[in-house]
Amino acid sequence: MRNLLIILLITLTFGCAPKQQERELPNVLLIVTDDQGFGDTGYNGNTILETPVIDQLAAQSVIFDRFYVSPVCAPTRASLLTGKYHLSTGVSWVTHRKEVMRKEELTIAEYLKEKGYVTGLFGKWHNGAQYPHDPTGQGFESFIGFKEGHFNNYFDPVLFDGLQERTFEGYLPDIVTDEAINMMEQTEKPFFTMLAYNTPHSPFQVPDRFFDKYKSKGLDDRLAAIYGMIENLDENIGRLIESLRKSGKLDNTVIFFVGDNGPNGRRYNRQLKGIKSHVDEGGVRVPALLSYPAKGWNTGETVQSMAAHIDLLPTIAGLLGDKGLPEVDGVNLAGIIDGTQITRPFFTHQVVREFDRYPGAVREGDYLLTVQRGNNELYNLSDDESQLKNLSDSLIDLTTTLRAKYEQWIDQSIAELGDPQLAETGHGAIEKVVFQAQEISAKVDVGFEGKEGWSNDYLINFTETSIIEWQTKTVAEMPYVLQLELHADPGTEIRLEVNQNQGVETAGASVSYRVENSLEKTLIPSPDRVLRGEVYAYEWPIARLGIVTLKKGVNYFRLTTKNAQNLQIKSLQLIKDNNE
Repeated sequence: MRNLLIILLITLTFGCAPKQQERELPNVLLIVTDDQGFGDTGYNGNTILETPVIDQLAAQSVIFDRFYVSPVCAPTRASLLTGKYHLSTGVSWVTHRKEVMRKEELTIAEYLKEKGYVTGLFGKWHNGAQYPHDPTGQGFESFIGFKEGHFNNYFDPVLFDGLQERTFEGYLPDIVTDEAINMMEQTEKPFFTMLAYNTPHSPFQVPDRFFDKYKSKGLDDRLAAIYGMIENLDENIGRLIESLRKSGKLDNTVIFFVGDNGPNGRRYNRQLKGIKSHVDEGGVRVPALLSYPAKGWNTGETVQSMAAHIDLLPTIAGLLGDKGLPEVDGVNLAGIIDGTQITRPFFTHQVVREFDRYPGAVREGDYLLTVQRGNNELYNLSDDESQLKNLSDSLIDLTTTLRAKYEQWIDQSIAELGDPQLAETGHGAIEKVVFQAQEISAKVDVGFEGKEGWSNDYLINFTETSIIEWQTKTVAEMPYVLQLELHADPGTEIRLEVNQNQGVETAGASVSYRVENSLEKTLIPSPDRVLRGEVYAYEWPIARLGIVTLKKGVNYFRLTTKNAQNLQIKSLQLIKDNNE
């Protein structure tokens, strides 16, 4: 009944309400979901999953049937924010600081803030955890959410509110929806609201009423949780639209809805080949809707021309009257919507643990070429969207041409990528800087609990020969209290040297710590519906090591141990010492 009421309200709003006079500056609401694939909506043919609000929004939006993003989270977000291919922004992957976007990149938030907009991000960031690579440093005046690639527990979460953390009550997608609604309702200025949902990304946690509904349909626990998480998103999107209607702001609000990559597992995806992390259609083709009633973009028209995440910023700029932006790779979607034929290649790249030129892909017109080292596969998507017939041997000239375009693009992208961005210290307004375990720049004889070193992971298996290093760029000399989140048995000794020479012992500053009493991490209960692939969340003891003054320039934290007894390290924390 609640969903039916929401649909009725949206229908009346989009279909029957008279247009308000167009304001000079349109509001912008960007909704990004996490791991929601092309087939995870009713309007794309899923007959089990119920998404009545998204389906109705599709009926009253412009539908992009061929909308492409990157194969994984952080690269897509960097491209959405900047209008550029992610490699050009310094982002190449999802962890080990390969997810961090250069601070010099112009984001939508910075662009619109200069135009007089109020800007807010609610939910997931995943393009840098420390200032100025975080949302606060990248143009968002309000930020309530988390900065890592995934979050450990979705109920009663501890989230960032600006630069500080605090505990919220409820279910994470509901919380960030509430906060986004508050922002949009309270401001009289034009707003840019980015609602970056964490679901249906794992861990698979969802309120009972959504989970039970899909279990009753005979689904296994994993799929019931995923579909329940998506229906919860659908309900929250309905709340966003209803809030805009009540406040009279809907007609002059640009709503862009998009998934960030393919589905996180094999499920209904309209027979597209591939899933999340693949460069094939199923890995990068996602649901995408653009609604703007004041411009007539609410007819339910389906656009078949290729569009992509890099097009969002230039489209917004076009709506504001800017003829172009410097150094963007995307195009203004208004032309595509109006029927202008735009022929351009669209490039895709994916990292598989270590950076390589491949795998990659290039799409142009009806054709897709997937590129591996020494291997090409060519498909005509107009009659083979499932990629069943490889045409590379029969269309040799086209294969050669597209491969050459990819090689030229990846050469340029590698030149622009550069090294991973260093976390910065020395900013006077920032009281606390945290270096997570997965952000180490070097390690010897030590491993990750989660093997890969995803977000929230921690270091284990320390021995007498273990070494780990973190790096930081210190912009101004500043004293810090150094402390570790760790788990260890009595007798463990830790030495942390700070110097400006990498990988060697020097006469730089150092602090030492000996564990006298057991330091034990405590498991936080986790309401997962299925066994998770990520590490579980813990409360970690904190060991205060001492005070060190960081000199301006690049500094290295080099940690060694003696008599390591069950040592595990979650993070290095720097607290600005205000007593000096």
